[in-house]
Amino acid sequence: MTKPPRPRPLLQDGDKPVRSRPRKPRDPAQPNLPLDPMPDRIDPCLALLKARPPKGDDWVYEIKWDGYRLSVHVEPTGIRILTRGGHDWTDRFPAIKQAALWLPVGTAILDGEAVVLDEQGRSDFGLLQQSLGGRGGKKSSSDAIFMAFDLLYFDGHDLRNSELDMRRHLLEDLVPAGVQGDIRLSEQIEADGDQLLASACELGLEGIIAKRRSAPYRPGRLGDWVKVKCVQSDSFAIVGYEISMAARGHLGSLLLAARKGADLVYVGSVGTGFKDSEAWKLRGLMDRIKRKTPAIKYAGRRKNVVWLQPSLIAEVEYRAWTDDGKLRHSSYKGLRDAQDEAVICEMD
Repeated sequence: MTKPPRPRPLLQDGDKPVRSRPRKPRDPAQPNLPLDPMPDRIDPCLALLKARPPKGDDWVYEIKWDGYRLSVHVEPTGIRILTRGGHDWTDRFPAIKQAALWLPVGTAILDGEAVVLDEQGRSDFGLLQQSLGGRGGKKSSSDAIFMAFDLLYFDGHDLRNSELDMRRHLLEDLVPAGVQGDIRLSEQIEADGDQLLASACELGLEGIIAKRRSAPYRPGRLGDWVKVKCVQSDSFAIVGYEISMAARGHLGSLLLAARKGADLVYVGSVGTGFKDSEAWKLRGLMDRIKRKTPAIKYAGRRKNVVWLQPSLIAEVEYRAWTDDGKLRHSSYKGLRDAQDEAVICEMD
């Protein structure tokens, strides 16, 4: 268990720290400050995918983390850790829960990403899934850390209508930069967006996020946050698999589909990225959802294809799309959990 970080004052006025809880009883002659009710759950602000970073003084950048989006609620009755879809995963992240208890604040809601870092300090979605027992697993992860990048509620005050710079100012006092605990600050980077993206790609990172300094916190993909990826990655429905006796789990490749309007359309296959244990576990899951006919229009000539109900969602990396709408240079990263509210890639 990580040692608790030394609490530090959130705001300084000379040598007198302003604390989140007063040491002396409130003077009855002083008026009560209005407090905002604490939201039970907040729909997240999502990043809009763009090919290039936006430019201008109103934009600031962060590293893009590859994990599970979470909100950490510090409440009077304890800690709650919620997924993007609102599922309570508090018990699955005991180290993050304990770190939240140590935060020097009465009430708060932090927005961020649960990640597991590799030996080079890069977030690795596969390692995170393994630490949680895979898709549908019930294991708790003490390896996961929480990279906090926004503060939505603070000591009785709803901050969603405040601009990003104000929210970050308070967050950086609550989670100081450089502290290597189980809750860490996702640091903002003052740089040229194109140069930062190039550096991120050279280091093998997933990409960068650009955020508008003056924007309030608004749910959905409204363009206040923009993501630019080094390698493209999206979620696809698994609609079948090709049997190969020479491959791990006898799994030659997965047949994938994206959404086009109300329909699923075939977008090609992925046959790399599987580890031995994952391949056999995946094969076991797929063999429970076989069907006789494909869930898509399919005119291919693959042999030994087993068709599936499109209920499993794979996260897949790829370099580009072909002219006829197929994935190029694809690699399997892992299965998305249903409670992660994975959204199947949508095609134009």
